[in-house]
Amino acid sequence: MPMSAPLPLLVQDLASSMTQQTDSLLDRFGRFLARRLQVESSGYQPYTPSDPQTLHRTLQPGDVLLVEGNLRISAAIKYLTQSTWSHSALYVGDALEELGDGSERPRLIEVNLGDGCIAVPLSKYRTYNTRICRPSGLTPDDRKAIVDFMVASLGLRYDMRNIFDLLRYFLPAPPVPVRWRRRMLALGSGDPTRAICSSLMAQAFQAVQYPILPDIRPVPGQASAESTYSRAEILHIRHHSLFTPRDFDLSPYFEIVKPTLVYGFDYKKLQWAEPVEPKAVEAEPGAEGGEVA
Repeated sequence: MPMSAPLPLLVQDLASSMTQQTDSLLDRFGRFLARRLQVESSGYQPYTPSDPQTLHRTLQPGDVLLVEGNLRISAAIKYLTQSTWSHSALYVGDALEELGDGSERPRLIEVNLGDGCIAVPLSKYRTYNTRICRPSGLTPDDRKAIVDFMVASLGLRYDMRNIFDLLRYFLPAPPVPVRWRRRMLALGSGDPTRAICSSLMAQAFQAVQYPILPDIRPVPGQASAESTYSRAEILHIRHHSLFTPRDFDLSPYFEIVKPTLVYGFDYKKLQWAEPVEPKAVEAEPGAEGGEVA
């Protein structure tokens, strides 16, 4: 997408691939499948859940927040991309106005299957494992352009009539080789594919010519894809705009930010619990000898 294109034209181009829902039978069936894929899986327990206040203090506009989702569709995305992360959202800071009902201010913009592009508060991911990916060296003007791009995209909805795109996610673990799993996201390549991927954010970064994946050409001093497989994979992803949350995590141009380390960390100040000594097992009455093996 050319850098010189005005923001309204970029969003209009996106809207051309997103259509308003109609009341046709195919639309209703598509929305039914989308709702089923959005059902939460049971038994999810985060190792290090996110604190909204800490995230608010750490995040900067333009940061990408990766989420380890627990939806039915999340299992398929994590399997196909061989990654922990199944969802992503862009932090926009105070770009959106506070809600009149006194509820928490929305500071994340994301794309959800069925909902389209929406704004949500940080507390939505209070009980999820998350990771902050920060574009390194992003200029203030480009940072604002990326945020404006996402804000202007709010309200866009994906067409759910490509049923084939939706049905594939009901088979979260297809018996295919690892090198083919990522390419299964290209099957159909319809709107539901873009809805569950990170293509909207990828287009926002591409609009200011900020890279996500490394270059396929070997250039001294720059990150590049070395193997034939990685070069083919990158070309495939770029051609179909099939960016996923994993790409921001593995990108050589995004810094991984740990909220617990940003404001200083001194392991000497940690208070460790005293180890509990196992109690000696006494021999049962009548047993021979006084020792237990």
